[in-house]
Amino acid sequence: MQASRITAVLGPTNTGKTHYAIERMLSYRTGVIGLPLRLLAREVYDRIVAVRGPSVVALITGEERIVPPRAAYWVCTVEAMPDGMGCDFLAVDEIQLCADPERGHVFTDRLLHARGLHETLFLGADTMRGAIAAMVPEAQFMRRDRMSELSYTGSKKISRMTSRAAIVGFSVENVYAIAELLRRTKGGAAVVMGALSPRTRNAQVEMYQNGDVDYLVATDAIGMGLNLDISHVAFSSLTKFDGRRMRHLQPEELAQIAGRAGRHIENGTFGVTGEAPPLDEAVAEAIADHRFQPVKKLQWRNSALQFGSVKRLIAKLEERTDDQWLTRVRESDDLRALKTLAADTEVAARATDGPSVKLLWDVCRIPDFRGISAGEHAGLLTHIYNDLHQLGHVDANWFALQVKRIDRADGDIDTLSKRLAYIRTWTYVAQRKGWLVDESHWREETRAVEDRLSDALHGALTQRFVDRRTSILLRRLKQKESLVADVNDKGEVTVEGEFVGRLEGFRFRMDKAGSPDEAKTLRQASVAALVPQFHLRADRFYNAPDPEIDFTEQGGLMWGDQAVGKLVAGADPFKPGVEAFVDEEAGPDVAAKVQRRLQHFIDRKIAAGFEGLLALKNDETLTGAAKGFAFRMAEGFGIIPRGEVADEVKALDQDARGALRKHGVRFGQFTIFQPLLLKPAPTRLRLVLWSLTKGLQEFPESPPPGLVTVPASKDAVPGYYAMAGYRAAGERAIRIDMLERLADMLRDQDSRGGFEANPDMLSITGMTLDQFADLMTGLGYKAEKGEREKTRAVATQVVAQSDPLPETPPTEVPGDTPPESPVETPQETPVEVPVETPTETPVEVPPTTDEVPAETTLEVADTGPEIEVFYTFTWGGRAARPARPQGDRPKGKGKPKGRGKPQGGGNKPQSYQAKPKREKQIDPDNPFAAALAGFKKD
Repeated sequence: MQASRITAVLGPTNTGKTHYAIERMLSYRTGVIGLPLRLLAREVYDRIVAVRGPSVVALITGEERIVPPRAAYWVCTVEAMPDGMGCDFLAVDEIQLCADPERGHVFTDRLLHARGLHETLFLGADTMRGAIAAMVPEAQFMRRDRMSELSYTGSKKISRMTSRAAIVGFSVENVYAIAELLRRTKGGAAVVMGALSPRTRNAQVEMYQNGDVDYLVATDAIGMGLNLDISHVAFSSLTKFDGRRMRHLQPEELAQIAGRAGRHIENGTFGVTGEAPPLDEAVAEAIADHRFQPVKKLQWRNSALQFGSVKRLIAKLEERTDDQWLTRVRESDDLRALKTLAADTEVAARATDGPSVKLLWDVCRIPDFRGISAGEHAGLLTHIYNDLHQLGHVDANWFALQVKRIDRADGDIDTLSKRLAYIRTWTYVAQRKGWLVDESHWREETRAVEDRLSDALHGALTQRFVDRRTSILLRRLKQKESLVADVNDKGEVTVEGEFVGRLEGFRFRMDKAGSPDEAKTLRQASVAALVPQFHLRADRFYNAPDPEIDFTEQGGLMWGDQAVGKLVAGADPFKPGVEAFVDEEAGPDVAAKVQRRLQHFIDRKIAAGFEGLLALKNDETLTGAAKGFAFRMAEGFGIIPRGEVADEVKALDQDARGALRKHGVRFGQFTIFQPLLLKPAPTRLRLVLWSLTKGLQEFPESPPPGLVTVPASKDAVPGYYAMAGYRAAGERAIRIDMLERLADMLRDQDSRGGFEANPDMLSITGMTLDQFADLMTGLGYKAEKGEREKTRAVATQVVAQSDPLPETPPTEVPGDTPPESPVETPQETPVEVPVETPTETPVEVPPTTDEVPAETTLEVADTGPEIEVFYTFTWGGRAARPARPQGDRPKGKGKPKGRGKPQGGGNKPQSYQAKPKREKQIDPDNPFAAALAGFKKD
């Protein structure tokens, strides 16, 4: 080999050694540079192409082969460097890897045998000076110093890591865990591992370099010459698994990685994080000062192979050396695979001559990218070798099937990583010259599959480990830029185009965040941008009309469908306070404006809903007992069970009653109330105000409007049914205005001798006979159930082909709306509901045959007596009963003295008569004439 100038350019990281080698190579007509990693080879290839163009630059790695016809500059991995090219210039980077237990023998072979015609460069650490001087005596040395300082900063938590930092892990699980933590706390991180394809790695690095993320999580792959903008390197561990065992990293290995911090003249720092213990002081100083033990042994394997037989080849590979600088490499993967395949009967039968043995060795050198098991890898190599030996190429159908299985871009990160490792095997096979019939097609096809998987893996890594939203907002905050927020008509908030949450009224509901730190960042950025939106929304709300605002039955205050506040109890029941729901970050001005608008709304709502009651309360013309009773009405929100104010009512003379009636007060037998307050809107508001004064945690809701009776709950809050406009009696509660109408009917009945319910009574309550009996029992009557023979008559009857009427009335009949004007006597005509009475018409009998004409005259047969149920009601003395006109009371009888337990939440309705007043003549044709007579005292 022609002698050439050999130079060893040695020094720590960030000295520009690789840049110097590229410049030297481009100064020659031809050149080859060998690099330790496929990723670094791709980076250098791109740099040279940018200078000289793609037509003269070749890239050769185990899985890539780009060789233009006029290639002059060859960028290769060290293993893929072509032999005997006779190029003008040759360089080998990271020459200190001669001491690496796995790959060292390849670098040692290049140190001993690879030469350029005119110039040869070996680039690496200064620890190789003695070894190179011994093994290559003619070599000259060039020392290059680091362009920036490197210092140790100790231990630091990941959550407090400064930006533009790289955190190094030594396992996939560790790298993923760190990246996940950084996503939650810092917005995300780029991931760089040696197993990534160049396309995926470049996409991740670009994301870091352009500032989309401020952190990089990597394996020790970044220590091999990758030039990144890193200011700090943190080790998450000081041990690694080297393929055989866990071991501590040597100081020079740590230095190689730590040296990535600080580029050009920018200083860098290194330290530890996570569970990694602090570095020993001596080790930290050695890394900072670049002082390490020199390399004493170089890994070596005989490269002068003989292919006469498999046995002879193995012997040469296991040959020892007596050189004191060289040590035989431990059994490598390719040698182990050769021994396994040689033990196979079919393979042994084929590998009997030189070419067959050399082919077998080439097949055994296929790397185990998949890393499944030695047995499966050996099986794959056996299939490839047998095809190559028997067919002269790998079977195309089988190869296509293997590639097709992998060509899927779905799945998670682990799945995509495995497929990417698998396709590297087939990419490697496709790059071997002559191994496939249409090798150009398969090189392109496997490269395309790898690109698709690489893009999918990059997307999966980004989706899992990068929160673009948090990252962007953090960067804007650090740069002290004003953030632009936008709120659409649905309340969705975007800041700098990123969705961050929703604005509900005047409270910001942040989108789900992965951690408290992430949530804090989001809220900090979002609220800062939302301040102008809060002010605009407050102005719009202040000018909103009252119909846009409403209250809920639980005391909430709504603006459309958004909660903006709630009512709180005040000193005056009719003047509740307001608590506005406004984020603290919106500012006191926004909160005050929202609160004023809500207070105006509820004040007007109460003034309108309780106009008559407030007028009664504030009537200065009322005096004496009338004035006091007006205040009692206000305290009861316009509804008072008569039993609670029996003495006050008795004290009212006719003039006082008249004054109160002018305000719409109705003195009923069971309740004293203002009929207008029974409407649904005042009832709903009354229940809320009453619940506030009672200090209830959960407000009872108003009954559905229009129902005469509702089920009565035994667990109801005392006083609830009165505030709802009902009185509980038995299993149901009846609306108080309809109860007063029923009381008018009951006055004409003989409550001592007993009476039965008539259809008007059932109609006005909308109840069945059994339900009515329960109601009457709740009102203080006794209900005696009986049975008797129903009156029947044999008659002719027209039978029509139609459905029969229902035998019983419905349970619920909507009642009449409470009267609009304050009157003592009901003005509605009861709706009659068909019920069973002693005078009921005969029961229809269906035809006895199927052939009945549309109209047929039949004679109803006597089928025997029919039994009906009836109730007899008498006064039970347990509660107040309606007063009966004096002429109806049996002679010699006094007023009933019994007063039973109160009904309807503590109410004690009693029957009393005011002082005598001249009666008007009653119209005998008026169907309610009897009711008008019921106000006389018993």
